[in-house]
Amino acid sequence: MVNDVGPKAAAQGLALSGAPLPLFDAPVSQPWGPSPLRRPGSVRRTMTLDATWPDGQDGDVLFTGDARDIVTGWQGGPPAIVATAHIDVVAEHRVMLSVASTPPRPELARLSGARAGGYLRAEIDKALPGEKRDGTPLYLLLDDLAGASLVGGWAWSRWTQDWLSRLSVQERADHAVRMEGICIGFRPGSDALSVGGRAVPDQNASRVAPLVNPHDPEGWHPLIDRGGVNFRRARRIDVWREKDVIHIESGFQDSASAPDGGDRIAIHEYRLVATADAATHRLRSVAATPGTLPYKECRAAPVNADALVGVPLAHLREQVLLTLRRTAGCTHLNDMLRALAEVPTLEKHLP
Repeated sequence: MVNDVGPKAAAQGLALSGAPLPLFDAPVSQPWGPSPLRRPGSVRRTMTLDATWPDGQDGDVLFTGDARDIVTGWQGGPPAIVATAHIDVVAEHRVMLSVASTPPRPELARLSGARAGGYLRAEIDKALPGEKRDGTPLYLLLDDLAGASLVGGWAWSRWTQDWLSRLSVQERADHAVRMEGICIGFRPGSDALSVGGRAVPDQNASRVAPLVNPHDPEGWHPLIDRGGVNFRRARRIDVWREKDVIHIESGFQDSASAPDGGDRIAIHEYRLVATADAATHRLRSVAATPGTLPYKECRAAPVNADALVGVPLAHLREQVLLTLRRTAGCTHLNDMLRALAEVPTLEKHLP
């Protein structure tokens, strides 16, 4: 049976602990800036999933994804590449028309026709059963198609003077009804559902500096400027070990290109710090801090993350969806927490 305690608590203004949810007067807009420098004796996974629309907003969307694992030795210096993955996807709305990878994986042809979301994730597990278990870079790219395809169309709002004009008043109202209760930001009563009588309000966003630290250009795999309207989901996971503790520091960003050609514009940003027991791989601590989020109610999302303490890292992909479902969590923060299941794979590369 699915646990509804979390969604019911949030609807009543409560955290999972029973304490009142924190309230905020405005959305957060404090961008994190470039990624931190690589630590000596660490492993880093970076991932980007870019979306473009060659035939315009109503045409197919092309997703281009890259992921890379690198190890930095105890003396620092240039990293060693230990794993890479690349995917090319064509989708109509959120339905996968074709999925291919480099190097080629014929099994990916089975994903054609799958719709992004839980169904797609189930099909990924059927087609490539070992990728999730092994926490591979390819699996992270495929798993993130669900989230990136959901948010990606937001990029057009940065390039269209009144992008909501495409929707009638009734369509906006219907959209608000569908959105209510899907996450903590859209909990009942949220301003995200109705501001000034508008069923779908404009969202907060921030200009963000490039992810690549100018003092550590090798800290990311090559990032390509796709030009025109484009969306990018970017992730970074740093892992290192101190005695019996695994340390994790992670970054997450959803952003769009800017019409003026300047810095990108982000709608979702988080940084996360966590620790796990090196022997049991159980989560010891976890805390997330937002940099940019679309609505003021979204800022409450991190309050429930510590409900995962004690869960084995390898179980997080499933447990996050059970514990932080719907208004108990944030879809994007949940994706970030679920990816901690890949930390044991990364730990194996530590020097």
